[in-house]
Amino acid sequence: MNSKASVDAFVAQKTLALVGASRNGKKFGNSILKELKGKGYTVLPVHPEAAEIDGETCYSTLQALPQEVGGAIFVVRPEQTEHLVRDAKEAGIPRVWMQQGAQSDEAVRFCRDNGIDVVEKECILMFAGEVKGIHAFHRWLWKIFGKLPRE
Repeated sequence: MNSKASVDAFVAQKTLALVGASRNGKKFGNSILKELKGKGYTVLPVHPEAAEIDGETCYSTLQALPQEVGGAIFVVRPEQTEHLVRDAKEAGIPRVWMQQGAQSDEAVRFCRDNGIDVVEKECILMFAGEVKGIHAFHRWLWKIFGKLPRE
């Protein structure tokens, strides 16, 4: 289970990389991009082919980012995450958030073995900034069922 300290440390970072925004605009990665920007985060999309997404310049790799980021959010298939955590280590990214469905045991183990603080199987939008709408309801449900991260 994720620790509350890891979740809090991640969302306290105001500059984040996002791997998983799509050019089609209807994917969940795009929702994360828009919502985090709206909450005052600087979000740097990483996409191997797109030059920009939603008016934001994209970077082909985590190593190509023009500035340091406090963490990277992965909204990709687990097998992609397994490679991307290695890129995060090489880029010196200290925190990784594996959105539900992006995690794998191998990727989580790699992060823990290499000193990368990892959050897995959680929705960033349930924790970042003021939480509203469906994400607030989802967070409330998680609280009722004892599924929120704890110390």
